[in-house]
Amino acid sequence: MKRKIIFALIFAVLFAACTGRKTKKEDMDTMNKVVASATPDDMFLLVGTYTSEGGSQGIYVYKFDTETGKSDSLSLAEAVNPSYLVVSPDEKFVYAVGENGDGESTAVTFAFDKGRGVLQYLNSSNTESPGPCFIEIDKTGKSVLTANYGGGSISIFQVNDDGTLSSADPVIGFEGSGPDTTRQESSHLHSVRFSPDGKFLFAADLGTDKIYRYNAIGSVFEGQPVLSQASLKEFSTPAGTGPRHFDFYPNGKYFYLLGELSGDVIVYDYDGGDLKEKQVIATDSVEGLRGSADIHVSPDGKFLYASNRLKADGIAIFSIDPDDGTLAKAGYQPTGRHPRNFVITPNGKLLLVASRDDNKIQVFTINNETGLLTDTGQDINVSKPVCLKFATM
Repeated sequence: MKRKIIFALIFAVLFAACTGRKTKKEDMDTMNKVVASATPDDMFLLVGTYTSEGGSQGIYVYKFDTETGKSDSLSLAEAVNPSYLVVSPDEKFVYAVGENGDGESTAVTFAFDKGRGVLQYLNSSNTESPGPCFIEIDKTGKSVLTANYGGGSISIFQVNDDGTLSSADPVIGFEGSGPDTTRQESSHLHSVRFSPDGKFLFAADLGTDKIYRYNAIGSVFEGQPVLSQASLKEFSTPAGTGPRHFDFYPNGKYFYLLGELSGDVIVYDYDGGDLKEKQVIATDSVEGLRGSADIHVSPDGKFLYASNRLKADGIAIFSIDPDDGTLAKAGYQPTGRHPRNFVITPNGKLLLVASRDDNKIQVFTINNETGLLTDTGQDINVSKPVCLKFATM
């Protein structure tokens, strides 16, 4: 038996040498060297994907240079349809949705070994509602929430001391519909985020044309509900908006909502949890676009970007008036097919686009004066990328 094991090991090494394939130890050594060579400009880039069509296997981890746009592949954590990710405040854990159907939809916990750039699976918990498409964590790192598109609900999980997730409790459901009988036949929660100060939780409901707001009063970990149900307030958007994603201005004074169905950005004054609509502006002139996806304000507050899919795939670019937060069109950047998600580097120099149907992540430079984008040509090839997140190295 010992001789067989020895011969097998010798054969594996010789085979790897002859074919150019690396052993696991060689892969690990290479990965460790890549992480060890990191500079202050380098960050981890985490990529969530769809795996149901084959090709992708889960969450991919890269080293990414936020100055040059160059990247190095580090590792893969296998998961089923991890279509949205969030990193814990202390960056020790990464949480992902498993965007699946009834009985198979989950929130998944990974420990993040930053020394090696590796995600290690810890546990998964059923969302008790189908189609989770967004995941959020509170500032304390003690509560994780998912927005469940298929179930029209929000699932809340306790974060245990070891980073794992409890069972979903409570699961808050919503009812209602909108004028679009195909897309708005019922509630479809599409995103859920805490306000910058952590005092409020906002949720966008594509199905009912509403934004929901709760007072965030604590953590289920501490024996309290993370939300005060009595504090629920609803803000109605124009009929047929289809609220999807939203972002806050850096100083917290303005709130920007992207309508998936209308293709509009709605600008609100934001004050103490209240929203006051002040502007509606189209992301593109293509009629019947119905595929707007993601929205982000640049770190310096000078520009706003919004992605469009299905027709005229690309990124709409707006300049922001610093005096009142209103938008003016600055340009439009064509991208690969289906830019479902994008991210801006913390230094504000690069914008990365997950072009799902072209199986690549495009890297653009941002002109600090105009906000316009230039393709660096440094694509990251990965199957079905749909979520991009950064973490420090």
